[in-house]
Amino acid sequence: MSKNFDVVVIGGGPGGYIAAIRAAQLGFSTACIDEWKNAKGGAAPGGTCTNVGCIPSKALLQSSEHYEHAGHAFSEHGIEVKGLSLDMKKMLGRKDTVVKQNNDGILYLFKKNKVTFFHGRGSFVKAVDGGHEIKIAGATEESIIAKHVIVATGSNPRSLPGADFDEKLILSNTGALAIADVPKRLGVIGAGVIGLEMGSVWRRLGSEVTVLEALPAFLGAVDEQVAKEALKQFTKQGLAINLSVKIGAITAGKNDVTVNYVDDKGAAQKAVFDKLIISIGRIPNTIGLNAEAVGLKLDERGFVAVDGDCKTSLPNVWAVGDVVRGPMLAHKAEEEGVAVAERIAGQHGHVNFNTIPWVIYTSPEIAWVGKTEQQLKAEKIAYKAGSFPFLANGRARALGDTTGFVKFLADAKTDEILGVHIIGPQASELISEAVVAMEFRASSEDIARICHAHPSLSEAVKEAALAVDGRALNF
Repeated sequence: MSKNFDVVVIGGGPGGYIAAIRAAQLGFSTACIDEWKNAKGGAAPGGTCTNVGCIPSKALLQSSEHYEHAGHAFSEHGIEVKGLSLDMKKMLGRKDTVVKQNNDGILYLFKKNKVTFFHGRGSFVKAVDGGHEIKIAGATEESIIAKHVIVATGSNPRSLPGADFDEKLILSNTGALAIADVPKRLGVIGAGVIGLEMGSVWRRLGSEVTVLEALPAFLGAVDEQVAKEALKQFTKQGLAINLSVKIGAITAGKNDVTVNYVDDKGAAQKAVFDKLIISIGRIPNTIGLNAEAVGLKLDERGFVAVDGDCKTSLPNVWAVGDVVRGPMLAHKAEEEGVAVAERIAGQHGHVNFNTIPWVIYTSPEIAWVGKTEQQLKAEKIAYKAGSFPFLANGRARALGDTTGFVKFLADAKTDEILGVHIIGPQASELISEAVVAMEFRASSEDIARICHAHPSLSEAVKEAALAVDGRALNF
C-alpha cells in the first residue's frame, strides 16, 4: 500500500469523514485517520457526533418519548397501556446498535469511495518534500506523507474546576448517554442544547431533574419569544430550571454528588444529586496533534486558526469543524469538509454561516436560522414580523401536539427573509424550508405563494409568512 496520499484527514467525525469521501470522489488519493474505539476495541469512526453526541442522544430522545407517550398520551387516542415497564438495558442496547450501524456505514462509505482508513491517532511530525509527514499511533506505529492535510479533530466537553468527569457520578455527554439505571435526582449544570436534551431524556424516564444555569436569560441565543415559550413548556413538564446561578463547591461522595451554589436572589443553596451532568460547552481538541512542532497556529482560545476558506497558517494544511471558529454543529463541519475538498480541487466550496440552522431536539423541538428579533433591534434593521400558532394547524391537532408557533422576520423594505424561528412539532424538519428560501434570498411573499400540502405542519410555515403582512388565512 502506498504511503503517499494527496489528502490525509486527521479525524473521522462529521467534518472529517465527509471531507475524505468528497476528496476521494474528486479523484484524490485519500486517507482518513481516526482513533475512536467501540466497546470491543474496534474502529468506530463518526467522532463525538456518532459515538457520544448527535446520534445516540437522538436514539434515547426517541425511546424516552415513546415511553412517555405510552404512559401519558396514548390513552387520549383510545389506546390503553397496562403494566408499562422500562427495560433500561434494552433501551441502551438499542442506542448502541444505532451507533454501530452508523459506524459501520461510514466504514462502508470509505470502502466504496476508496478512502484508505487508518485506526489510530494522527499527529504531525514534520514538513517534507511534497507535504507533511503524519504519524499514526494505533495497534502499530507508522507514518504516511500527505500533500494536503485536513485537521478535523473535533472538540471535548468542558469541565468545571474541581469537578473532573469520572463518568460515574459527574458526567459529560458521554456518561449522560450511558446511565444504567434511572437516577431519582439528576442535576444538570448548563441549560444549553446538551443539558436540555439530556435533562429531557431522563425526566421522561422518571428522574427529578434540576437545571442550574449561570446566565440570567434562558436560551439567550434563541429568539426571545421562542425562549419564553420554551421555558414555560419545560417548566410545565417538570424540569426545575434555575437561572443566574453561581456554582460553588462540587463534592462527589460514594453514591451522590453535592452542589453548593448561590441562587438568583443571592441566597446560598445546596443540592444533592444521584448523578450530575455538566454541560457548559466544549473546547477544541488539539491534544496530541503536535501542532507546535510544525508551527500550526492556534488562536487565543485554542482553536486552530483559519481564514475564511479554512486555510491554516501552514501551506496545504486545512482545518474544519469544531476545532475551528464558528458554531460547533455537525452539519457546519460537514459543509466545511465538502468545501475544503472542493477548494483543494480548485473549485469554489460554499459555506454560508448566515444560513446554518440550529436545532434543539427537545419536546417541543426548537429550530431557527438567521437573525433573532433582538439581533435585528440591536443592529437597528427595520423589519416586519409574523407568526402562526400550531394550535390553529389541523395536522398539529391530529398529532395531538399543538405547542408552539412559527415566526418569520423579514426586511421591512425588501421583504427578504432575515430569520425564521420555530418551536413545536418537527421543527427540526420544518426549518429546512426556511434555509433553502434564505439561501436563494427569498421573500416571505415567496413562501406565502408556494402551495403547501394540506393538512401538514408545513402549512404553519406558510401561514407565518402570510402573517408578515397580516394575511394569515387560517387564524
